[in-house]
Amino acid sequence: MVDSVVISAGERSGGTGSARRSRDSAGQFGALGLQLADSRVEASVLGLLESVEAELRAAVASADPLVTEAARHLVDAGGKRFRPLLVALGAQFGDPTSPQVVHAAVVVELTHLATLYHDDVMDEAAMRRGAPSANSRWTNSVAILVGDYLFARAADLAADLGTEAVRLQARTFARLVHGQIAETVGPRDGQDPVDHYLYVIAGKTGSLIATSARFGGMFGEAPIEHTEALAKYGETIGVAFQLSDDLLDIASESLQSGKTPGTDLREGVPTLPVLYALASDDSDAASVRLREILATGPLVDDDLHAEALDLLRESPALKRARETVRSYAEDARGQLAPLPDGATRRALESLCDYIADRTS
Repeated sequence: MVDSVVISAGERSGGTGSARRSRDSAGQFGALGLQLADSRVEASVLGLLESVEAELRAAVASADPLVTEAARHLVDAGGKRFRPLLVALGAQFGDPTSPQVVHAAVVVELTHLATLYHDDVMDEAAMRRGAPSANSRWTNSVAILVGDYLFARAADLAADLGTEAVRLQARTFARLVHGQIAETVGPRDGQDPVDHYLYVIAGKTGSLIATSARFGGMFGEAPIEHTEALAKYGETIGVAFQLSDDLLDIASESLQSGKTPGTDLREGVPTLPVLYALASDDSDAASVRLREILATGPLVDDDLHAEALDLLRESPALKRARETVRSYAEDARGQLAPLPDGATRRALESLCDYIADRTS
């Protein structure tokens, strides 16, 4: 068993016993910069995640072969499984062997997957996780209905966890919807665009990650003060992760962000660096020119897109956005203070370090 896991996600391969488990941890943790220095905690977390994978496939099965195929489409495509990971880590502060921990992790991942089906319809996306999106393969109507089916399956499983789990899952879903509506309609008259953007991210991303961490503490039967700390950490680290992804879309020279750099610019998506640039009153020529280009909307012209990307990469707006991400990462670290020191808390802290460093 390796002592610390900070390995590229691409190194995953076959094997048996402890060697295979170590390589599996590379795939699960490497893409998130997660460090687990305790082999027992690592084995527990990996075991939980393996059980989640099996239960996910069982949960999306339907008597209708088309529904099963479409519902398994994104499950089989993989992903970081960040939300189940936080459930598994949160449970380490109590009893991670409780069978409810795995069920809770499946609930949050099904909820997340459902939102992706709906997001791809709204964004008219052709690809998701390196594969054709469900809407491009089966039509928008099928994708929407399969997303609804996954929400229903999540609610069904939450009912097995008790009334409080159902209530939390429903309230989280409501926040997800509010965040999506806010993003769709844009800032209201007089509303600061940056405040609006952070509200959207907290609703669409932070809310479910907060519930994931909370579920880990709840169903691992951790002390209530630890569960509350985990929930606060989850919301803040979720916002930080999304903001850092926005920065990578601009700052990365490769496909580090999981998409072609500058995709948000080309599509006219106003991420944090762009909002900071538009709100800037800097009078230097580069800042003025950047505002002129960004004000035109989606940058479909290749020359304007390249110019804006170059200007953004050197702009005070990008520096300010980096400082915002680092601030969220440090806030998340501070929210871990009520938790006992140990390998699991240090693993959660390593996520803060990773976020702060990946965009610097």
